[in-house]
Amino acid sequence: MLDIEGHTSSDGGFNVNMKLSNDRAQTVKNYLVVKGVDPLRLSSQGFGPTKPLNEGKTEQERALNRRVELKLRNN
Repeated sequence: MLDIEGHTSSDGGFNVNMKLSNDRAQTVKNYLVVKGVDPLRLSSQGFGPTKPLNEGKTEQERALNRRVELKLRNN
């Protein structure tokens, strides 16, 4: 199983960031499905700004928080 996690910086409203992070993760999932990956082997979820990599004090730090992470797990 591959978990696809979308993240955002803390810029903007919380609800907007949650939708954006979900959309980000779903876009990656859709891409992988188009490339032939079985959708039953994929999950996608958005976390918005709730799991930052850093404090987001500078534009460079905020840019690093805007990401998609792929996490492989065994079920």
